[in-house]
Parts: sequence; structure tokens; C-alpha cells
Amino acid sequence: MSRAYRILTVLAGIMGADGIVLAAASAHQPDASRLASASSMLLFHATAVLGIVVLAERAIVHARIGIASAFGFVIASALFAGDLSLRQYAGHSLFPMAAPTGGTLLILSWLAVAVAAAWPRS
Repeated sequence: MSRAYRILTVLAGIMGADGIVLAAASAHQPDASRLASASSMLLFHATAVLGIVVLAERAIVHARIGIASAFGFVIASALFAGDLSLRQYAGHSLFPMAAPTGGTLLILSWLAVAVAAAWPRS
């Protein structure tokens, strides 16, 4: 599991950096409100990924379910933020329903965190 923890930590760092870049872009560009939402989504869920890694590593949550939810956060945030960024800069979507798909995956990932916390650990 330590390799998965390391990969997730690297991905969380990249998500955080991307969130800061989008926050700066939204602050310095007129009519860039979509980027502020994408920035918040990335920054919040980068922190959630780090939290899940710590909880799973310390066996506070069921490790496999927790890690699955953390990867869900990464994928879903990428879909959501990527779609909003493309709409801002290219004028089109990543693919039809990309942001809602990311949002749905975020909901499911948060529910998986709840299951991981409730699941008995051996």
C-alpha cells in the first residue's frame, strides 16, 4: 500500500499546484468565474486525498476502500476542473457531461469514505 500512498501524495501535490494556478488565473482575468470553481474543487479535494492517505496509513479507515475513494477524488476533480477550464479557454467541453460525471464521482467517493470509516478493520 505504501506505493499507492506515495502516488496519491504526488497527485495531491499536483492537484494543489493546479488549484493555485487556476486561482491566480481567475483573479487576473476578466470573466473567469468558472476557474474559481475549478480551483476550489482542486484545492479542497487535494487536501481530502492527503487526509485519506493519512487515515488509511494509520488504519483509521479501511485502507482499500479509502484508497479507492482517494483515487476517485483525483479522477473526479480532474474531470470537473478540466471541463471548466476547457470551457473557459477553448469554448467547449472536455466531453458531454464531463463536469456532472466528475461531480457524481465525487459524491460516490465521499460516500466511500463513510463506508471506509464504518468498515471493520482486522
